[in-house]
Amino acid sequence: MSADFAAAKAWPFEEARKVEARVKAAGKTQALFETGYGPSGLPHIGTFGEVARTTWVRRAFEKLTGLDTRLVAFSDDMDGLRKVPDNVPNRAMLAQHLGRPVTAIPDPFGTHESFGHHNNARLRAFLDRFGFDYEFASSSDYYRSGRFDAALLRMAERHEEVRAVILPTLGPERRATYSPFLPIHPKTGVVMQVPMEEVRPAEDLLVWVDPETGERHGTRITGGHCKAQWKADWALRWFALGVDYEMSGKDLIDSVKLSGAICKVLGGQPPIGFTYELFLDEDGGKISKSKGNGLTIDEWLHYAPPESLAQFMYNQPGRAKRLHFDVIPRAVDEYGQNLDRLRAAPGPDNPAWHILGGPTNDPGTPVSFTMLMNLASVINADAPEMLWGFLRRYAPEASGETHPLLARLVEHAVAYYRDRVAPTKQHRAATAAERPAFEALAAALRAAQPELEALPPDEQARAIQDLVYDAGRREPFIEMTKDGRPGVSRAWFNALYQVLLGQPEGPRFGGFVALYGIAGTIGLIETALERPEPGAAAA
Repeated sequence: MSADFAAAKAWPFEEARKVEARVKAAGKTQALFETGYGPSGLPHIGTFGEVARTTWVRRAFEKLTGLDTRLVAFSDDMDGLRKVPDNVPNRAMLAQHLGRPVTAIPDPFGTHESFGHHNNARLRAFLDRFGFDYEFASSSDYYRSGRFDAALLRMAERHEEVRAVILPTLGPERRATYSPFLPIHPKTGVVMQVPMEEVRPAEDLLVWVDPETGERHGTRITGGHCKAQWKADWALRWFALGVDYEMSGKDLIDSVKLSGAICKVLGGQPPIGFTYELFLDEDGGKISKSKGNGLTIDEWLHYAPPESLAQFMYNQPGRAKRLHFDVIPRAVDEYGQNLDRLRAAPGPDNPAWHILGGPTNDPGTPVSFTMLMNLASVINADAPEMLWGFLRRYAPEASGETHPLLARLVEHAVAYYRDRVAPTKQHRAATAAERPAFEALAAALRAAQPELEALPPDEQARAIQDLVYDAGRREPFIEMTKDGRPGVSRAWFNALYQVLLGQPEGPRFGGFVALYGIAGTIGLIETALERPEPGAAAA
């Protein structure tokens, strides 16, 4: 282990040290990481976050210890279908199979042997799309193959102790009938939630009564003839497989505690856990599928590369974050900045190190995503080639072949501008008080144009930024600094963005001018100043 890893402070390494202590205490030579998935729906942006975060902890553990690891993506596909999803075909057909395991229900899409198999295939394709290293596990397969038999019999032996963990959390009616076992009805195939009249572990037998027919049934505990209630099922899995680490959302805190207690009743030790916060909408409210106030993974990936989504997921996973379209550009540019830092100083405390799996020689992008989007906005770009025309002048060494991230960002910037910016773009005219600052900026750019254009892009951007400040150092934009000198208020930059770009905020303006061109910016200012001042038309 290198000193870099021993001293790493990034949160995946902090988590990995907890796993290291657990594995060492258990005398194990391999660590098992797990993520869970409910296959009655499709994988979503939260699925990506959980698997990505777990992968980062797993990789940190490997670097810290040199030990082998496994990541199991476990599908709870023996659960009974509780309701028909809204986004599937043949809903009437599915309604006839409510209560049966999703792997025992016909596929409404007609592509797989069951609805569960269809959704499992979607999950695997989803995880493969992002290159995750994992082993897929099916609950139905594990129950039916006998992988859980020994653990099920242990649960049967400690049936009353398991019930004692759960009963205090239930209402009176449910408390009277609760059992951790759910037998599969031998005739209907429905996962039955009924009280157990008898639990006979020595005979591998559950005895129960069908509440509709009054018929008494004897069901084997093993071989996939029953399954566990989900909190008990989670504990059963931890115990049977020896899971060392599993993340879960804040909404499952109580379930984690109960499952952990059941795992201990069975004689196991619950895994190291990490509780991540849930996403909020733009206004800070809870995201709801029915309200449609969330952001899908396909929407994110339409406007930005997957590395930016990983960056968003990496940041402070224990804090609630707002998930909406406006966070996308910030995440892209934050990833780009981290990529530049990683290339210059490889180290495991850089988020890009975790996102990419180590150091990189990726050249990144010479232009920020925010800058590209603002360029697209000014030129009304409807094709990537329109942006490349400016990029070739600004950064002639950059091309799609030499800078693949830039090539992807150009495509995304055009899409983001077309769908998210253009419909809301609205220029305003400069006020009479603001006009002198705009005129001063145009004059300064025109006077310094030959000298500025002779400078390298970075130096040119800095020199232009100085001119921008100088132009704004007048009323109504004067703002006194702490040392008593006149400074420039934020209002000057807000005016630049609103008058010239037609949007409330934008990039560092000197860099934008260097990219867009000095002559073009002068023309932009002159065109803006030709607009009637507010109230002029009415007068």
